[in-house]
Amino acid sequence: MNEFLTPITGVIQQHRGTIDKYMGDAVMAFWGAPLADDEHAHHAVAAGLAMIDAVAALKEPFAAKGWPAIAVGVGVSSGDMNVGNMGSEFRIAYTVMGDTVNLGSRLEGLTKQYGVHMIVNDGTARRAPLFAYRELDRVRVKGKHEPVAILEPMGLASGLPAERLAAAEQFAGMLAAYRDSDWDAAERILDQLDKVQTEPLYAVYRERIAQCRQAPPPADWAGVFDHTSK
Repeated sequence: MNEFLTPITGVIQQHRGTIDKYMGDAVMAFWGAPLADDEHAHHAVAAGLAMIDAVAALKEPFAAKGWPAIAVGVGVSSGDMNVGNMGSEFRIAYTVMGDTVNLGSRLEGLTKQYGVHMIVNDGTARRAPLFAYRELDRVRVKGKHEPVAILEPMGLASGLPAERLAAAEQFAGMLAAYRDSDWDAAERILDQLDKVQTEPLYAVYRERIAQCRQAPPPADWAGVFDHTSK
């Protein structure tokens, strides 16, 4: 555990993050406090992408020791929250609280369901425009009523291959067809994407389309998916 958490912690600190706490094999961190940081969202996204690379670099040394391979999921949520010394007269911790914080935790949990390493909310994407993103879905997470757009950061837009940007644009077209209940068009785009590279994300939408064919959504459906688990 220490050999996993040490490089993760180093990445967060290098990108101006503040470690909040360790929770088993998870790390909670935040940006923009105690020191103000106008580029907090950019630094958080950069840290998340660097964490994924840091964990991938552990594969060989872990295998050499006979340890199991590990993967990481990262969730980043940007917005208003409370920050400061909180606790009791017996123990105080400098931490953050609020719906934005809880959403970050939910997004981390959703990485497994979409088959991606990192998910951010639209508030993060707006505040960190130098990265390219692939929109994954519009969702209602457990405990929340308002839907949010969730996106996968792909890296700095200036350094991404044209093929990857084109695939993301194609996927955006699939989402548009899916939200218009045009199942045939959505499946045709998924077929085209699968010919280039198969991804778990595409299987998620194939399954949803099959379900929608059997039980069509109502006329006022906006393509929002309700996640009922954390």
